Amino acid sequence: MAFPPNRFIVIHLIMASDLPELRSSRLLLRRPLQEDVEARLSLGQHKEIIEAYGGSFDPATSFTRAHAEAAIRFIENQEQAWVIDAGGFIGHIRLHSLALQDRRAALAIGIESPAYLGKGYGGEAIRLVLAYAFEGGLHRVSLRVLASNPRAIICYRKCGFIEEGREREAAFVGGAWQDDIIMGLLDREFVSR
Repeated sequence: MAFPPNRFIVIHLIMASDLPELRSSRLLLRRPLQEDVEARLSLGQHKEIIEAYGGSFDPATSFTRAHAEAAIRFIENQEQAWVIDAGGFIGHIRLHSLALQDRRAALAIGIESPAYLGKGYGGEAIRLVLAYAFEGGLHRVSLRVLASNPRAIICYRKCGFIEEGREREAAFVGGAWQDDIIMGLLDREFVSR
């Protein structure tokens, strides 16, 4: 069943100052806490994760408290962003680029702990946020992912996202050009799952 175009619901979703906690059997999605700075600091930085985001990894650069504080502050400053908590901070997920007229948003997720990669935590967090978004009245959620990130692509497909296009050589990562894959999911496709 598709949700009707209800501007009040979408406006509430976008303007929510107290974002609800979202729960599954293994995860709590919540707003950041001060203790998340310590958890983020202890996770440090990892080549595989930084390059999956499209960044360049420099092993000579240490991950400092200032970096951890900036990472948590970034989440705090987003209207629709949650910490992914699996007994503690492991990453974050957010909706961004919200468009009221078109009832759409983009999704971004980052698992910062290598111990939680490839174990379904990302997909679980994504499904929680998609349910929140579509129940809130959004019609479409999209994302972009590097073509060189097969783990994420598989996860997004399992969550129902469909490849819609490709931006050739859109990111320069690790000394090489990478394509960005554009993926999308509509409310009726998510509900029918």
